[in-house]
Amino acid sequence: MTPPCANRSWRLVTQLVFLALYPGLAFAGEWPQILGPARNGIAAADERLAEAWPAAGPRVVWRREVGSGYAGVAVAENRALVFHRVGDEEVVEALDAATGRPLWKHAHPTRFQPQVGGGAGPLCTPLVHAGRVIVCGAQGVLRCLDAATGRLVWLRDTHRDFGAPEGYFGAGSTPLVVAGHVVVNVGGSRRDAGIVAFGLDTGDTVWTLTTEPASYAAPVAVPIDGVDHALLVTRYACLLLEPRAGAIRWQFPFGQRGPTVNAATPVVLPDGHLLVTAAYGIGSVCAAFDAAGFTKKWEGIDALATQYCTPLVLDGHAYCIDGRDDVPPASFVCVDLRSGRTTWREANFGYGTLLAADGKLLATKTDGELVLMTAAPAGFAILARARPLPGTVRALPALASGRLYVRDETTLVCLDVGRDLHLDEGAHRPDAD
Repeated sequence: MTPPCANRSWRLVTQLVFLALYPGLAFAGEWPQILGPARNGIAAADERLAEAWPAAGPRVVWRREVGSGYAGVAVAENRALVFHRVGDEEVVEALDAATGRPLWKHAHPTRFQPQVGGGAGPLCTPLVHAGRVIVCGAQGVLRCLDAATGRLVWLRDTHRDFGAPEGYFGAGSTPLVVAGHVVVNVGGSRRDAGIVAFGLDTGDTVWTLTTEPASYAAPVAVPIDGVDHALLVTRYACLLLEPRAGAIRWQFPFGQRGPTVNAATPVVLPDGHLLVTAAYGIGSVCAAFDAAGFTKKWEGIDALATQYCTPLVLDGHAYCIDGRDDVPPASFVCVDLRSGRTTWREANFGYGTLLAADGKLLATKTDGELVLMTAAPAGFAILARARPLPGTVRALPALASGRLYVRDETTLVCLDVGRDLHLDEGAHRPDAD
């Protein structure tokens, strides 16, 4: 069992890390992009989770049918943004976050079919920024919509414009807004447009860089000495770029040719380190870095080599589901980031993704099971389990205002997993009994 002091320490560290990197970005009602406010799987510091769930699982607030795709939900300004395929259209819908009531939708035609397995729907989580919603469809169609009305502001067909192939499963790297640009891992290798920046207001091309093919990993913003940078994992490299100038600061090889993918989002640590990871024999790299360069601290496949679960980094340790979704078994692991050694490993845990809030972890497994846990370098303890959806769950969940948004191949469900901020620290919500 995790000591109570570990929970308090972890909660404090989580808040300090978040506030240090992204002060004032979001509060508990916000999950505006992939992996939450700071793209690291960690909820806002004032998010609160119940200590346990009823035997039947968390209360269902609302549910509704959805189309195909693995795009997660984004939540901002009391709207839940859903991106899915309905028939021959990729549809962006805004729902009332509390009730599921439809507010607006915008559709665009698609003929996408994946090369290898999977579904034909979009993969990229919507991005909400400064009153805009940005989505990237499976065929690389990049749309910018007005968040309040769904009105189309601009549209770019990135695969057509830059000669990018669709890849195994379609475009899957969620765009990033940084330094006033929309930065996209397009993969237009033959036109020196592996990475492209678009103007946020107009959609015009600002710059193109690299001959790198695209990955499925989302880029992350990195403030360095007061200057916004972007950290990206492409098909074969990890690189840092300065987006205003469109300049690559440094890069190192990461990935390999053949039937492999880079899909986990790179993680930035508050002490000037980064962590990148991938399966297929690629493994992990932990490196110290700044704008001038990087120094690898450790690398290898023994501690961590995960397919698409982005590690949660807290208090000098990484928590992750190690292994592959398509090649079980998968393990829940804790890795000491100073040494690169596994602190503990829970075999046969099952594959899925993780998020952290309020000193707890929430695992969303691909088999539809939710697991509420505490975890620390000394071990982990399961607080509650539930299976609210019967289908396969690969879309990343979203957590905002105590509500968890989870979707499988046909259904989106909103669950009450929060606790009342006015209740005592260890008390249950009155409606959870």
